[in-house]
Amino acid sequence: MVAAIDRVEQRAADVRRAFAPGAPPIVDDAGRDETSFPTIDPLSVAAPEGAYFIERGADGQARYTRGGTFVLRDGRLCAPDGQPVLGATRRGVLEPLEIDPVDLSLGRARRVHLDASGALAYERDVVDPRTGAVQSQSVVAGRLALARFAAGTRLQPDGDGATAPPGITPHVGVPGDGTFAPVAPMRRESSGIDVDRSLDRLRIAYRQLDALQGAFRARYGVEKSAIDLVK
Repeated sequence: MVAAIDRVEQRAADVRRAFAPGAPPIVDDAGRDETSFPTIDPLSVAAPEGAYFIERGADGQARYTRGGTFVLRDGRLCAPDGQPVLGATRRGVLEPLEIDPVDLSLGRARRVHLDASGALAYERDVVDPRTGAVQSQSVVAGRLALARFAAGTRLQPDGDGATAPPGITPHVGVPGDGTFAPVAPMRRESSGIDVDRSLDRLRIAYRQLDALQGAFRARYGVEKSAIDLVK
């Protein structure tokens, strides 16, 4: 009975996540090949095949996702659920990507976007101290980090993303670094879950659970009758 309930919960979770960009299926037979399609969102990118973006989960641990539909929250690049997206900065470490706090507070960060190299870039106006002329300057806050796992590694679904199995460390780099291909700017990844297939499997799981409950009720009725006869 517990296993049947777990199957229903897994199938229901796949249905709920069927429209989340890059979401992997919990049950393999509900999966489909991911595709990407154009969008006008300058903070939306599609990852190269086999690569994942890296988020910092609420527990501080890394979470991996194919869903590159990002947003800015207080100048920080985040996943739609608010978790920060990690990238490489001038400090040479992986950390959340964010716009310079001074530029943010002065409201001078314009045309914020992600490019094919994974750079979180924007434009700002600066004043030449010698001439007083206002000039436009391009700024790169950092580059998206990408992760790749050894073939056959099975990630563990976690929300719209996934976590790595214990003891498994991915290869990490940035788009276009020679080991990872560039990302595709202004594209949105589809879900890795087939909604029609997952709904069909959910209906089957519910029917199996109903049948099992019926069998348990019937067995209970027989046992109760036997006990009543003994009494």
